[in-house]
Amino acid sequence: MIPFLDLKKINEPYETAFQEKLKTVLYKGWYILGNEVAAFETNFATYCGVKYCIGVGNGFDALVLIFKGYIQLGKLQKGDEVIVPANTYIASILSILQADLIPVLVEPKVATYNINSELILAKITPKTKAVLAVHLYGQLAEMDAINEIAVANNLLVIEDAAQAHGAVLDSKNGISNAIERKAGNLSNAAAFSFYPGKNLGCLGDAGAITTNDTALATVIFSMRNYGSETKYYNDYVGVNSRLDELQAAFLNVKLPFLDAENEKRRTIAKRYFSEIRNDKIILPQLQLPGTKQSDHVFHLFVIRTKNRIALQDYLSKNGIQTVIHYPIAPHQQKALKQYNNLFFPITEMIHEEVLSLPMNPVLTMEEVSYIVVLLNKY
Repeated sequence: MIPFLDLKKINEPYETAFQEKLKTVLYKGWYILGNEVAAFETNFATYCGVKYCIGVGNGFDALVLIFKGYIQLGKLQKGDEVIVPANTYIASILSILQADLIPVLVEPKVATYNINSELILAKITPKTKAVLAVHLYGQLAEMDAINEIAVANNLLVIEDAAQAHGAVLDSKNGISNAIERKAGNLSNAAAFSFYPGKNLGCLGDAGAITTNDTALATVIFSMRNYGSETKYYNDYVGVNSRLDELQAAFLNVKLPFLDAENEKRRTIAKRYFSEIRNDKIILPQLQLPGTKQSDHVFHLFVIRTKNRIALQDYLSKNGIQTVIHYPIAPHQQKALKQYNNLFFPITEMIHEEVLSLPMNPVLTMEEVSYIVVLLNKY
Protein backbone atom coordinates (compact mmCIF):
# COMPACT_ATOMS: atom_id res chain seq x y z
CA MET A 1 0.00 0.00 0.00
CA ILE A 2 1.24 3.48 -0.89
CA PRO A 3 -0.06 5.55 2.04
CA PHE A 4 -1.47 8.98 1.44
CA LEU A 5 0.83 10.31 4.17
CA ASP A 6 3.46 8.45 6.20
CA LEU A 7 4.29 10.78 9.08
CA LYS A 8 6.64 8.28 10.71
CA LYS A 9 8.73 8.12 7.54
CA ILE A 10 8.62 11.89 7.09
CA ASN A 11 9.97 12.46 10.60
CA GLU A 12 12.52 9.62 10.68
CA PRO A 13 15.41 11.77 9.35
CA TYR A 14 14.90 14.15 12.29
CA GLU A 15 14.68 11.51 15.02
CA THR A 16 18.16 11.99 16.45
CA ALA A 17 17.79 15.78 16.49
CA PHE A 18 14.33 15.44 18.05
CA GLN A 19 15.73 13.25 20.81
CA GLU A 20 18.43 15.83 21.55
CA LYS A 21 15.86 18.62 21.64
CA LEU A 22 13.67 16.56 23.97
CA LYS A 23 16.59 16.13 26.36
CA THR A 24 17.46 19.82 26.17
CA VAL A 25 13.91 20.94 26.96
CA LEU A 26 13.44 18.24 29.60
CA TYR A 27 16.64 19.02 31.48
CA LYS A 28 16.20 22.78 31.21
CA GLY A 29 12.91 22.51 33.10
CA TRP A 30 11.30 25.47 31.32
CA TYR A 31 8.36 24.09 29.33
CA ILE A 32 6.16 27.10 28.48
CA LEU A 33 7.25 30.17 26.43
CA GLY A 34 10.94 29.44 26.79
CA ASN A 35 14.01 29.82 24.58
CA GLU A 36 12.81 27.40 21.91
CA VAL A 37 9.60 29.36 21.33
CA ALA A 38 11.52 32.63 21.21
CA ALA A 39 14.03 31.12 18.77
CA PHE A 40 11.33 29.74 16.51
CA GLU A 41 9.47 33.05 16.48
CA THR A 42 12.67 34.76 15.35
CA ASN A 43 13.53 32.05 12.84
CA PHE A 44 10.09 31.87 11.25
CA ALA A 45 9.71 35.65 11.11
CA THR A 46 13.03 35.81 9.29
CA TYR A 47 12.01 32.99 6.96
CA CYS A 48 8.73 34.74 6.04
CA GLY A 49 10.41 38.14 5.81
CA VAL A 50 8.28 39.82 8.49
CA LYS A 51 8.97 41.72 11.70
CA TYR A 52 6.97 39.51 14.04
CA CYS A 53 5.98 35.90 14.56
CA ILE A 54 3.76 34.98 17.51
CA GLY A 55 3.61 31.29 18.35
CA VAL A 56 0.17 30.03 19.39
CA GLY A 57 -1.58 26.75 20.13
CA ASN A 58 -2.82 25.94 16.61
CA GLY A 59 -3.75 27.46 13.27
CA PHE A 60 -7.38 28.04 14.20
CA ASP A 61 -6.38 30.05 17.27
CA ALA A 62 -4.00 32.02 15.07
CA LEU A 63 -6.89 33.19 12.89
CA VAL A 64 -9.18 33.92 15.83
CA LEU A 65 -6.49 35.93 17.60
CA ILE A 66 -5.85 38.03 14.50
CA PHE A 67 -9.53 38.95 14.31
CA LYS A 68 -9.83 39.54 18.05
CA GLY A 69 -6.61 41.54 18.04
CA TYR A 70 -8.00 43.86 15.40
CA ILE A 71 -11.22 44.17 17.39
CA GLN A 72 -9.15 45.14 20.42
CA LEU A 73 -7.36 47.77 18.33
CA GLY A 74 -10.67 49.15 17.02
CA LYS A 75 -9.97 48.21 13.40
CA LEU A 76 -12.78 45.66 13.48
CA GLN A 77 -16.04 45.59 15.41
CA LYS A 78 -18.28 42.68 16.28
CA GLY A 79 -20.77 42.24 13.46
CA ASP A 80 -18.40 43.39 10.72
CA GLU A 81 -18.30 41.34 7.53
CA VAL A 82 -15.28 39.33 6.38
CA ILE A 83 -15.09 38.04 2.81
CA VAL A 84 -13.89 34.44 2.62
CA PRO A 85 -13.78 31.75 -0.11
CA ALA A 86 -16.84 29.52 -0.09
CA ASN A 87 -14.83 26.34 -0.70
CA THR A 88 -12.28 26.70 2.09
CA TYR A 89 -11.92 24.25 4.94
CA ILE A 90 -14.61 25.10 7.50
CA ALA A 91 -12.03 26.23 10.09
CA SER A 92 -11.47 29.46 8.14
CA ILE A 93 -15.15 30.31 8.42
CA LEU A 94 -15.45 29.15 12.03
CA SER A 95 -12.63 31.48 13.04
CA ILE A 96 -14.62 34.46 11.73
CA LEU A 97 -17.70 33.36 13.64
CA GLN A 98 -15.63 32.73 16.79
CA ALA A 99 -14.64 36.41 16.74
CA ASP A 100 -18.31 37.48 16.41
CA LEU A 101 -17.79 38.60 12.83
CA ILE A 102 -19.89 37.68 9.80
CA PRO A 103 -18.47 35.50 7.00
CA VAL A 104 -19.45 36.49 3.48
CA LEU A 105 -18.81 33.60 1.12
CA VAL A 106 -17.39 34.13 -2.37
CA GLU A 107 -16.98 31.53 -5.11
CA PRO A 108 -13.49 30.33 -6.12
CA LYS A 109 -11.98 30.00 -9.57
CA VAL A 110 -12.43 26.38 -10.56
CA ALA A 111 -8.96 26.29 -12.13
CA THR A 112 -7.01 27.23 -9.01
CA TYR A 113 -9.53 26.46 -6.21
CA ASN A 114 -8.74 29.89 -4.73
CA ILE A 115 -11.12 32.81 -4.23
CA ASN A 116 -12.14 34.57 -7.44
CA SER A 117 -10.87 38.10 -6.89
CA GLU A 118 -13.13 39.37 -9.67
CA LEU A 119 -16.19 38.50 -7.57
CA ILE A 120 -15.07 40.24 -4.38
CA LEU A 121 -16.18 43.76 -5.33
CA ALA A 122 -19.79 42.68 -5.76
CA LYS A 123 -19.85 41.35 -2.17
CA ILE A 124 -18.49 44.49 -0.51
CA THR A 125 -21.01 46.41 1.62
CA PRO A 126 -20.60 49.21 4.18
CA LYS A 127 -20.19 46.43 6.78
CA THR A 128 -17.28 44.76 4.94
CA LYS A 129 -14.03 45.36 6.78
CA ALA A 130 -11.70 42.49 5.83
CA VAL A 131 -10.85 39.78 3.33
CA LEU A 132 -9.59 36.39 4.50
CA ALA A 133 -7.49 35.07 1.62
CA VAL A 134 -6.94 31.31 1.84
CA HIS A 135 -3.96 29.79 0.03
CA LEU A 136 -5.77 26.51 -0.53
CA TYR A 137 -3.78 23.32 -1.15
CA GLY A 138 -0.51 25.31 -1.17
CA GLN A 139 -1.21 27.71 -4.05
CA LEU A 140 -1.24 31.43 -3.29
CA ALA A 141 -4.47 33.35 -3.71
CA GLU A 142 -4.48 36.30 -6.12
CA MET A 143 -2.83 38.57 -3.59
CA ASP A 144 -1.98 41.48 -5.89
CA ALA A 145 -5.60 41.83 -6.98
CA ILE A 146 -6.95 41.26 -3.47
CA ASN A 147 -4.63 43.87 -1.98
CA GLU A 148 -5.57 46.39 -4.65
CA ILE A 149 -9.26 45.92 -3.85
CA ALA A 150 -8.50 46.17 -0.13
CA VAL A 151 -6.57 49.44 -0.49
CA ALA A 152 -9.32 50.96 -2.63
CA ASN A 153 -12.00 49.96 -0.12
CA ASN A 154 -10.09 50.39 3.16
CA LEU A 155 -10.19 46.69 4.02
CA LEU A 156 -7.86 44.56 6.09
CA VAL A 157 -6.35 41.53 4.35
CA ILE A 158 -5.59 38.40 6.37
CA GLU A 159 -3.94 35.28 4.99
CA ASP A 160 -4.95 31.79 5.97
CA ALA A 161 -1.54 30.33 5.13
CA ALA A 162 -2.08 27.02 6.94
CA GLN A 163 -1.28 25.07 3.76
CA ALA A 164 1.25 27.39 2.15
CA HIS A 165 4.47 27.38 4.17
CA GLY A 166 7.21 28.66 1.86
CA ALA A 167 5.02 29.61 -1.11
CA VAL A 168 6.53 32.60 -2.92
CA LEU A 169 4.88 35.40 -4.87
CA ASP A 170 6.75 37.37 -7.53
CA SER A 171 4.89 40.65 -7.41
CA LYS A 172 5.26 44.03 -9.10
CA ASN A 173 3.49 45.52 -6.09
CA GLY A 174 3.27 48.90 -7.79
CA ILE A 175 7.05 49.17 -7.89
CA SER A 176 9.27 49.08 -10.96
CA ASN A 177 10.89 45.70 -10.32
CA ALA A 178 9.37 42.45 -9.12
CA ILE A 179 9.62 41.74 -5.41
CA GLU A 180 9.71 38.18 -4.13
CA ARG A 181 7.73 37.67 -0.93
CA LYS A 182 6.57 34.59 0.90
CA ALA A 183 3.19 33.57 2.24
CA GLY A 184 2.84 35.25 5.61
CA ASN A 185 4.17 38.54 4.24
CA LEU A 186 1.46 39.33 1.69
CA SER A 187 -1.16 40.94 3.92
CA ASN A 188 -1.78 42.74 7.22
CA ALA A 189 -1.40 39.47 9.12
CA ALA A 190 -1.26 35.75 8.42
CA ALA A 191 -2.12 32.55 10.27
CA PHE A 192 -0.11 29.33 10.02
CA SER A 193 -0.79 25.82 11.26
CA PHE A 194 1.98 23.36 12.09
CA TYR A 195 -0.35 20.38 12.38
CA PRO A 196 1.71 17.21 11.77
CA GLY A 197 0.61 16.77 8.15
CA LYS A 198 1.52 20.31 7.05
CA ASN A 199 4.55 21.08 4.88
CA LEU A 200 6.16 22.32 8.10
CA GLY A 201 4.61 20.04 10.68
CA CYS A 202 5.44 19.32 14.30
CA LEU A 203 4.44 16.31 16.44
CA GLY A 204 1.22 17.79 17.78
CA ASP A 205 -0.84 20.94 17.47
CA ALA A 206 0.87 24.29 16.95
CA GLY A 207 0.36 27.53 15.07
CA ALA A 208 1.71 31.02 14.52
CA ILE A 209 0.80 34.51 13.39
CA THR A 210 3.08 36.59 11.19
CA THR A 211 2.74 40.34 10.72
CA ASN A 212 4.58 43.63 10.24
CA ASP A 213 1.99 45.42 12.37
CA THR A 214 3.64 46.33 15.67
CA ALA A 215 0.39 47.24 17.41
CA LEU A 216 -1.27 43.96 16.41
CA ALA A 217 1.76 41.89 17.42
CA THR A 218 1.90 43.59 20.82
CA VAL A 219 -1.76 42.85 21.50
CA ILE A 220 -1.56 39.21 20.35
CA PHE A 221 1.61 38.47 22.31
CA SER A 222 -0.46 39.42 25.33
CA MET A 223 -3.80 37.92 24.30
CA ARG A 224 -2.36 34.44 23.69
CA ASN A 225 -1.29 34.39 27.37
CA TYR A 226 -4.53 35.33 29.18
CA GLY A 227 -4.15 38.95 28.04
CA SER A 228 -1.12 39.35 30.25
CA GLU A 229 2.30 40.84 29.54
CA THR A 230 3.35 40.79 33.18
CA LYS A 231 2.36 37.76 35.23
CA TYR A 232 -0.89 38.27 37.17
CA TYR A 233 -1.50 41.64 35.47
CA ASN A 234 -4.08 41.30 32.67
CA ASP A 235 -4.63 44.04 30.11
CA TYR A 236 -7.06 42.21 27.81
CA VAL A 237 -9.64 39.44 27.90
CA GLY A 238 -7.20 36.89 26.53
CA VAL A 239 -6.98 33.15 26.04
CA ASN A 240 -4.54 30.35 26.75
CA SER A 241 -3.03 29.60 23.33
CA ARG A 242 0.73 29.34 23.56
CA LEU A 243 3.08 27.52 21.21
CA ASP A 244 4.40 24.57 23.20
CA GLU A 245 8.11 24.72 24.00
CA LEU A 246 8.75 21.17 22.84
CA GLN A 247 6.83 21.60 19.57
CA ALA A 248 8.78 24.81 18.93
CA ALA A 249 11.99 22.84 19.45
CA PHE A 250 10.91 20.28 16.83
CA LEU A 251 9.95 23.07 14.42
CA ASN A 252 13.38 24.67 14.87
CA VAL A 253 14.89 21.36 13.73
CA LYS A 254 12.69 21.07 10.63
CA LEU A 255 12.48 24.68 9.41
CA PRO A 256 15.92 24.73 7.69
CA PHE A 257 14.79 21.80 5.50
CA LEU A 258 11.40 23.22 4.49
CA ASP A 259 12.49 24.63 1.13
CA ALA A 260 14.18 21.37 0.13
CA GLU A 261 11.10 19.37 1.08
CA ASN A 262 8.87 21.77 -0.87
CA GLU A 263 11.14 21.23 -3.87
CA LYS A 264 10.60 17.48 -3.59
CA ARG A 265 6.87 18.12 -3.66
CA ARG A 266 7.26 20.23 -6.81
CA THR A 267 9.28 17.47 -8.47
CA ILE A 268 6.46 15.01 -7.82
CA ALA A 269 3.89 17.55 -9.03
CA LYS A 270 5.82 18.05 -12.29
CA ARG A 271 5.60 14.34 -12.95
CA TYR A 272 1.88 14.27 -12.21
CA PHE A 273 1.33 17.24 -14.52
CA SER A 274 3.40 15.85 -17.38
CA GLU A 275 2.57 12.14 -17.16
CA ILE A 276 -1.08 11.80 -16.13
CA ARG A 277 -3.04 11.45 -19.36
CA ASN A 278 -6.66 10.48 -18.79
CA ASP A 279 -9.71 12.36 -20.05
CA LYS A 280 -11.63 11.27 -16.93
CA ILE A 281 -9.21 13.15 -14.68
CA ILE A 282 -8.95 16.95 -14.40
CA LEU A 283 -5.58 18.15 -13.14
CA PRO A 284 -5.14 21.34 -11.06
CA GLN A 285 -4.00 24.44 -12.89
CA LEU A 286 -1.60 27.29 -12.23
CA GLN A 287 -3.29 30.35 -13.64
CA LEU A 288 -2.10 33.34 -11.66
CA PRO A 289 -0.60 36.03 -13.91
CA GLY A 290 3.13 35.43 -14.00
CA THR A 291 2.81 32.28 -11.92
CA LYS A 292 5.64 29.79 -12.00
CA GLN A 293 5.13 26.21 -10.92
CA SER A 294 7.76 26.92 -8.26
CA ASP A 295 5.35 29.33 -6.54
CA HIS A 296 3.08 26.44 -5.49
CA VAL A 297 4.23 24.33 -2.52
CA PHE A 298 1.77 21.48 -3.21
CA HIS A 299 0.61 20.78 0.30
CA LEU A 300 -1.94 18.70 -1.60
CA PHE A 301 -2.19 17.58 -5.21
CA VAL A 302 -5.92 17.70 -5.89
CA ILE A 303 -7.48 16.25 -9.02
CA ARG A 304 -11.14 16.21 -10.02
CA THR A 305 -13.25 13.47 -11.52
CA LYS A 306 -16.98 12.95 -12.04
CA ASN A 307 -17.17 9.74 -10.01
CA ARG A 308 -14.46 10.09 -7.43
CA ILE A 309 -15.66 7.21 -5.24
CA ALA A 310 -15.21 4.82 -8.17
CA LEU A 311 -11.72 6.20 -8.78
CA GLN A 312 -10.87 6.12 -5.09
CA ASP A 313 -12.03 2.49 -4.81
CA TYR A 314 -10.06 1.54 -7.92
CA LEU A 315 -6.87 3.10 -6.53
CA SER A 316 -7.43 1.57 -3.09
CA LYS A 317 -7.86 -1.92 -4.55
CA ASN A 318 -4.55 -1.39 -6.33
CA GLY A 319 -2.72 -0.27 -3.21
CA ILE A 320 -2.92 3.53 -3.43
CA GLN A 321 -4.48 5.51 -0.59
CA THR A 322 -6.21 8.80 -1.39
CA VAL A 323 -8.14 11.37 0.67
CA ILE A 324 -11.04 13.71 -0.11
CA HIS A 325 -10.32 17.36 0.82
CA TYR A 326 -13.19 18.13 1.48
CA PRO A 327 -16.36 16.07 0.92
CA ILE A 328 -18.94 18.65 2.06
CA ALA A 329 -18.98 22.36 1.24
CA PRO A 330 -19.02 24.62 4.32
CA HIS A 331 -22.36 26.22 3.43
CA GLN A 332 -23.93 22.75 3.34
CA GLN A 333 -22.70 21.75 6.80
CA LYS A 334 -25.19 21.30 9.62
CA ALA A 335 -23.02 23.56 11.80
CA LEU A 336 -23.57 26.45 9.36
CA LYS A 337 -27.31 26.07 8.95
CA GLN A 338 -27.68 29.82 8.42
CA TYR A 339 -25.94 29.29 5.05
CA ASN A 340 -27.72 26.07 4.03
CA ASN A 341 -30.12 27.91 1.70
CA LEU A 342 -27.30 29.45 -0.36
CA PHE A 343 -26.20 28.08 -3.73
CA PHE A 344 -22.59 28.12 -4.84
CA PRO A 345 -22.42 25.94 -7.95
CA ILE A 346 -18.65 26.08 -8.47
CA THR A 347 -17.94 25.37 -4.81
CA GLU A 348 -20.42 22.50 -4.77
CA MET A 349 -18.94 20.98 -7.92
CA ILE A 350 -15.44 21.17 -6.45
CA HIS A 351 -16.49 19.50 -3.21
CA GLU A 352 -18.28 16.74 -5.15
CA GLU A 353 -15.37 15.98 -7.49
CA VAL A 354 -12.04 16.53 -5.70
CA LEU A 355 -9.66 13.72 -4.76
CA SER A 356 -6.18 14.19 -3.29
CA LEU A 357 -3.36 11.99 -4.56
CA PRO A 358 -0.36 11.03 -2.42
CA MET A 359 1.91 14.09 -2.19
CA ASN A 360 4.75 14.27 0.31
CA PRO A 361 8.55 14.53 0.32
CA VAL A 362 9.13 10.83 1.09
CA LEU A 363 7.13 9.55 -1.88
CA THR A 364 9.56 7.66 -4.14
CA MET A 365 9.82 8.07 -7.90
CA GLU A 366 8.90 4.40 -8.25
CA GLU A 367 5.72 5.02 -6.27
CA VAL A 368 4.93 8.06 -8.42
CA SER A 369 5.40 5.95 -11.55
CA TYR A 370 3.01 3.32 -10.21
CA ILE A 371 0.39 5.95 -9.32
CA VAL A 372 0.65 7.49 -12.81
CA VAL A 373 0.31 4.10 -14.53
CA LEU A 374 -2.78 3.23 -12.50
CA LEU A 375 -4.40 6.61 -13.17
CA ASN A 376 -3.76 6.36 -16.88
CA LYS A 377 -5.29 2.87 -16.99
CA TYR A 378 -8.48 3.99 -15.19
